[in-house]
Amino acid sequence: MILVGVVALAGCSKESNASGGIGGQVRHQIIGIDPGAGLTKQTKEAMDEYSLSDWKLVEGSGAAMAAALEKAYKNEKPIIVTGWTPHWMFAKYKLKYLEDPKGAYGEDEAIHTIVRNGLKDDAPSAYAMLDRFEWTPEEMAVVMNAITEGAKPEAAAAKWVDDNAAKVDTWVKDIPQEAGKKLKLAYVAWDSEIASTNVVKQVLEQRLGYKVEMMQVEAGPMWAGIANRSADAIVAAWLPTTHQDYFDKYQGQFEDLGANLTGTKLGLVVPEYMDINSIEDLKTK
Repeated sequence: MILVGVVALAGCSKESNASGGIGGQVRHQIIGIDPGAGLTKQTKEAMDEYSLSDWKLVEGSGAAMAAALEKAYKNEKPIIVTGWTPHWMFAKYKLKYLEDPKGAYGEDEAIHTIVRNGLKDDAPSAYAMLDRFEWTPEEMAVVMNAITEGAKPEAAAAKWVDDNAAKVDTWVKDIPQEAGKKLKLAYVAWDSEIASTNVVKQVLEQRLGYKVEMMQVEAGPMWAGIANRSADAIVAAWLPTTHQDYFDKYQGQFEDLGANLTGTKLGLVVPEYMDINSIEDLKTK
């Protein structure tokens, strides 16, 4: 997910004491990502759980969140963002998750590979490779960071595939090529999913001979595309929380090949220089 957003501008202790607390420093605003994102829904539920009725979730996009975080961090200003791991911002900045004692954001998630019904028969080599595809947050971060620093996604993915040939070999070992066969991969425009989908595209094309089309859509259309067979596969399903509604809605119309990445996390994120540790600290005193 990339499934994911900004939370709120928040102040460090000296500034907070001077102007009425963290809420006053950030105008009680929580800057979020896409309105339809699972993280947005989770954040609204968390705000209810922690009785943050005087806070506002400002919905926008992942790019807007990242820009706000970069500006605040550069000037050592207070900010809280709704964040998720894996994300390149954790490699670029010193950040921390606010503690969630009530468990409002649920369990840590995994990113799953989902394919349309019938793909195993129609494109067995692609199915086999997708079933084997797995990597780590650290490996994904290499691709995300390269893109953030200016590389084109396809170039960053191709370099990672070349640099990690031994790992890629395990995904395609003894799988026959299906030269020229077409395949459609759907994905959401999260940094994590841009990275993973481009890597999978490179492997399918370079190693197995497929012609791969990438379809960037929102989360709802992504899942609908798998269900109605207008897309063949996604490697961008955040479960069991972010995309659970879609998983339940289209149950029986897809095949879940399991997790391709574990160690994800959702929550509210702040720079380490801020003197705040828990979501509870956002409550008006």
